[in-house]
Amino acid sequence: MFFTVLERSLALGQHHVSTLFRTGWAYILLLLAVNFAIGSTLNPSGAFTTVSYMTEPLDTPDEGGLRFLGALANIVIGFSIAVAYVRKILIDAKDFPLQFGTRNIKVIYLQVLLTLIGFVSLIPLMMAAGLLGLVTGGLGLFLLLLAPFLALMVVQRLSIVLPAAAIDDSLSLRESWKTTTGLGTSMAIAGMVTSLLAAALIGGWALLLWGLGSLVPADPLWQHMRSTAFPMGTMLVLVWCFASLNATCYGLVRERYAKQLGLARDDYEKAEMERDRTRERANRALGSVRNLGRK
Repeated sequence: MFFTVLERSLALGQHHVSTLFRTGWAYILLLLAVNFAIGSTLNPSGAFTTVSYMTEPLDTPDEGGLRFLGALANIVIGFSIAVAYVRKILIDAKDFPLQFGTRNIKVIYLQVLLTLIGFVSLIPLMMAAGLLGLVTGGLGLFLLLLAPFLALMVVQRLSIVLPAAAIDDSLSLRESWKTTTGLGTSMAIAGMVTSLLAAALIGGWALLLWGLGSLVPADPLWQHMRSTAFPMGTMLVLVWCFASLNATCYGLVRERYAKQLGLARDDYEKAEMERDRTRERANRALGSVRNLGRK
């Protein structure tokens, strides 16, 4: 099942790369504007020692506060791209190019809640690993290494509430947990592989920008453009990887239960045809009764 989840997720992402840009182009422009403005404020001269203002060493506390606001703006806009991307994939939504409402706030809230659940679930696992380590040593160390994976499994099993919220499906955390029974390990492994893929793509993006910086003259405008491109590309990579994974898991769960309930398209068509036949026979019988009554 792990290969099914991962293969479908990668296939979905590859097939919808253009969808990411078609649904998120307005948000991408907003990302560029926000990052360019913040980078220009923090370093007007454009003399960056690293790839971006987000990776520069802090000089004053004020820079930290402004950089935090920049990170927060990138996250909010990134989630807006994710919502638009998932809605286009799952329900072919034709939303306004730039919007932010209760749907986006709900998705962000659920993501924060899932992150907190992940960290909180680590506490008893770490405590159990410590106590077990006092008795058995090696087994406690094994549980200590396994704890992050178990916490990730918990988060992944609950994570299908994110695409559900994006398309206004009132799926609860409890329902998400129940519907992903038997998929936890596969979803957790797929989440780990997706995380590694995202890290590799972000690292490659940073390396590419660093390489271009060494080839292009040290012009302040170019430095600001490179600084702007790094956080923008990072958010797009994260949205593409994890939104594709979550949308795939949501689709698999819905597909799985539709099959169990026998809700295939053929069944719908057969039921509709049978309903039409029954209605036609009833109308004929009713017509015959009316004709007899007239006679």
